[in-house]
Amino acid sequence: MTFPDGFLWGAATASYQIEGAADTREQSIWDVFSHTPGKVADGHTGDVACDHYHRYREDVALMAEIGLKAYRFSIAWPRIADLSFYDRLVDELLERGISPVATLYHWDLPVTYDWRDRDTAYAFADYATKAYEVIGDRVSMWTTLNEPWVSAFVGYGSGRHAPGVESSEDPFTVAHHLLLAHGLGTQALRAAGASQVSITLNLTPVIGDESGLIDTLANRMFLDPVLLGTDPLERIPDDDLKIINQPIDALGVNYYTVNRVVVDPSSPGSPEHPGSAGLRWLPPEGTPTEMNWEVAPFGLTDLLVRLSRDYPGTPLMITENGAAYEDTVHDQDRIAYLDAHFRAAAAAIEQGADLRGYFVWSLMDNFEWAYGYHKRFGIIRVDYDTLERTLKDSARWYHDVILNNGL
Repeated sequence: MTFPDGFLWGAATASYQIEGAADTREQSIWDVFSHTPGKVADGHTGDVACDHYHRYREDVALMAEIGLKAYRFSIAWPRIADLSFYDRLVDELLERGISPVATLYHWDLPVTYDWRDRDTAYAFADYATKAYEVIGDRVSMWTTLNEPWVSAFVGYGSGRHAPGVESSEDPFTVAHHLLLAHGLGTQALRAAGASQVSITLNLTPVIGDESGLIDTLANRMFLDPVLLGTDPLERIPDDDLKIINQPIDALGVNYYTVNRVVVDPSSPGSPEHPGSAGLRWLPPEGTPTEMNWEVAPFGLTDLLVRLSRDYPGTPLMITENGAAYEDTVHDQDRIAYLDAHFRAAAAAIEQGADLRGYFVWSLMDNFEWAYGYHKRFGIIRVDYDTLERTLKDSARWYHDVILNNGL
């Protein structure tokens, strides 16, 4: 089973999850959140994380050993005063023949901003311009936002993520401003000279939601404004929709699992899906991952085919897919998970999906947000006491997949 010529095989990380060196930048909302007692498991923080900031050359060497064609990383907005780290990182990647794919926002908002404030979207555009000035001549693809649904509904809805706000209304305001930031950021990148711009959405098929309510709240409320210039919730003004609906060169898709729901009039719904009263979430089928997520490769096939059908003309990139399993170098469960999802992606291509690349989450074990360091997604093991890196069996298996451009 081979993939199309030129298929982009990569791996992904995020700045706060791996960089450390917190003393070399301004504070982010995740610094405040993780240092607040009770917010992150065992009081873990990203102060040191994987110390990628100081060990990036070692990490890029491991990427080359695996054979990655591309590396998706995020820029820390709190480093805006000095983005020279990314200048060094990009040069190191290119020296190893690895294509840099840069995400502007992966949740580490400077503490001076708040997504409930519309002005934050305009500040984001200024930041995008600055980032392009530093590394834009060498980055192959720009991604404006990573998973705005999580920022809005987990950060400002359930409060499980930074900044820890619990609200039923704020998530919609935040989602609006994040989408506006995408549009303004895309305009800024284009004006600066960017030729390849994308956005990454976490998209989760919903099984049992006959009304389509959860699909709208989790998926369409971001897809439709970006790709169609419409708002299924009818909350965003037309003038803003025009800004949000900028032409993009790819849609990044983060896929991990499916949601299963059932009608239950007594259920209050989910705090991360305001308006979902009357629906109850069901437990995963089969043996789940360490995140208690169902292993559902069929959902990836269905999702990619649906996206190509409903939003034709936009190339797709799987920008995250992977699984958390027990702490072991001999990670056969992860290999089985990835193998099944690679095959699911290939099936979608056979059915007409325009899929151009696949980024495994994650390159290395890292700070898994509210779970701290307890959930390991990496194909590289990190010893958090010594920071030693070790290629897992999945990394060596992935090397062969890349080498053969298929399974």
